[in-house]
Amino acid sequence: MEHEIDRFLRYLATERGLSENYQISVQQSLEHFRAWAEGRGVVAVREVDLPTLTRFLADRKERGASSGTLRLNLISLRVFFRFLQRRGFVAEDPADGLDAARPEQRLPHALSESQVQALIEGIDGTQPLGLRDRAIIELFYGSGLRLSELVQAPVHCADLESRIIRVTGKGGKTRVIPFGVRARDALDAYLSRERPALALPRSGDALFLSVRGRTLTPARVWQMLRERAVVAGLDPELIHPHLLRHSFATHLLAHGADLRVIQEMLGHADIATTQIYTHVDSTRLKQVHRQFHPRGT
Repeated sequence: MEHEIDRFLRYLATERGLSENYQISVQQSLEHFRAWAEGRGVVAVREVDLPTLTRFLADRKERGASSGTLRLNLISLRVFFRFLQRRGFVAEDPADGLDAARPEQRLPHALSESQVQALIEGIDGTQPLGLRDRAIIELFYGSGLRLSELVQAPVHCADLESRIIRVTGKGGKTRVIPFGVRARDALDAYLSRERPALALPRSGDALFLSVRGRTLTPARVWQMLRERAVVAGLDPELIHPHLLRHSFATHLLAHGADLRVIQEMLGHADIATTQIYTHVDSTRLKQVHRQFHPRGT
């Protein structure tokens, strides 16, 4: 099955031209399925049938997978087996009968403040890439950047003295975001002590570099976060770059930040997108209700 998955991923990259983030998501879904299937003796794509796919999705749901993750798993399986049938790897498409019902909207999950602290403090800055990884997480959490914005950021975009970073987001829109003292200190340590050691003549001006001196890929950032989650005692399956962006917004709201300000920092074009965080922070809503409503207590 591994060979067919590799063929399909190359097809997505070369013939369909789909984004790297989408390819990563599909790859993770299919690798989950392959590991699950092989653990049950199903090793070839020809052996997969509709009951096998149904049991896999049911098992994922029982293990706590979100509706969004289940939807992604389902879509990935459908497009994968459709590809296999069209290329002659399987005679029939076993995913043809899978239910494609639209799941309910999922509220964004956020780490607690103590979990963020554990994630950051679990990084040993004296170890290779420790300063870089700490700076990445501090900047994610301290400014709410998107993954694409972080990996595309040039080294000159961060003003350490003013504690602001200038990034280009969706639609080519530029925005300026503040970050805190801890993010500044982490960036300063990385830029002064570790990035010079990573940089090569071909490195260019990317803010964050790989161990080979190249621009970090989104896939490597995902992998790094999961590795750091294990050290911090967190579930690596639940940790991803967007989770730190969610946590940034949720914690700002919890500490009294105005929703319009959060919208501007996140780069949301529509306030309705930001308003979802008011549903996440139910504790704060109850506190405000008790404090200000005449019959709240």
